[in-house]
Amino acid sequence: MSYPNSNNYSSQNMQSDRPLLIAVVFLVVIGLMAIFSASAPKCVEMGVNPARFLIQQVIGVIIGFIGLKFLSNFHYKKLLTYTMPFALFVIIMLVLVKIAGVTVNGAQRWINIGPMSLQPSEFAKPAVVMLLAAVFTKNTILLDEKKITKAFVPILIMVCLIFIQPNLSMVILLLATSVAIYLCAGGSFKLILGYASLMIPLLLLKGLKGYQSSRITTWLHPESDPLGAGYNIIQSLVAFASGGLCGVGYGSSKQKLAWLPEAHTDFIYAVIGEEHGFIGCLLIICLFWTILQRGFTIAARCQDMYGKLLALGLTFSLCFQGFTNMFVASSFVPATGIPMPFISYGGSSVMVSLWMVGIILNISKDNITKGRFGNVRSLQ
Repeated sequence: MSYPNSNNYSSQNMQSDRPLLIAVVFLVVIGLMAIFSASAPKCVEMGVNPARFLIQQVIGVIIGFIGLKFLSNFHYKKLLTYTMPFALFVIIMLVLVKIAGVTVNGAQRWINIGPMSLQPSEFAKPAVVMLLAAVFTKNTILLDEKKITKAFVPILIMVCLIFIQPNLSMVILLLATSVAIYLCAGGSFKLILGYASLMIPLLLLKGLKGYQSSRITTWLHPESDPLGAGYNIIQSLVAFASGGLCGVGYGSSKQKLAWLPEAHTDFIYAVIGEEHGFIGCLLIICLFWTILQRGFTIAARCQDMYGKLLALGLTFSLCFQGFTNMFVASSFVPATGIPMPFISYGGSSVMVSLWMVGIILNISKDNITKGRFGNVRSLQ
């Protein structure tokens, strides 16, 4: 494997994409403010420090920005060396979750490491992107034996381990990201459509648990069970309605006090909507749209296919997750339990999200003129 000559490339001396970094910083700051506002009443009720969740999130943010700084100066092509070891690490962590994980609300997704609680499924997001970017660098033949062995088997293992946690929302995110990378690498849309026509009906009929399938019917008619399955989405819509154009003011949300469950995680966008109104929600949308636009621009300008697919996959994963959370909170799609990157409470989520941004920022520094494939070595 060869890397750019130091005379032509220096990560330390070149400017990364500033609009992307500014948008991310704004989202992180907004997230810290929203987490404190949404979680303080819950902490008071629990009899603990009102800033408990905020402090834990700040720790994740600090570790995340340290990783962002490192990865923004670590040439992205060197990641090829660590792709398979990192995928193996994620698989081991997911197995440990199944063996000794912590169960919360019926889902076994977390593992305690000392005073810290990690969610290994979050690490699967960059792992899947790194694997697919490497194998699709030169061609998109899905039935290539080496590709099946070196990329799709690890991905399939990760998806299965995450599905049985259960964490269907993360499975959907990983599959959507995989399809996006495959299609943008020049893959066959007809092939994807064929697989989808076979797998989606099978998943709906056999793969979904009772509460997962009920989310679809509840989404269509939440008023049919206002105190049960439809409670969360109804309370979320009440929060948006209460916020109006300008909101009720920071810290003044009433829905977070007793009516809106998971106000600091899955439905934090509803709290922002109530406190800051349509203007606050629009700001979040614009910031994620900036990340999407800058990430895709970086991918388009990158001179090698590996960097293109890496930037595209990481950007798509972050923004798909962010916009899905917004759609769920506003009842445009069925509830998935997917958090909003940079904003929802979760140390693992904010750490991994910032690390992913660090890789994208490093790709934005690449100004080497190469052919379509450059000197990148794929996993083939």
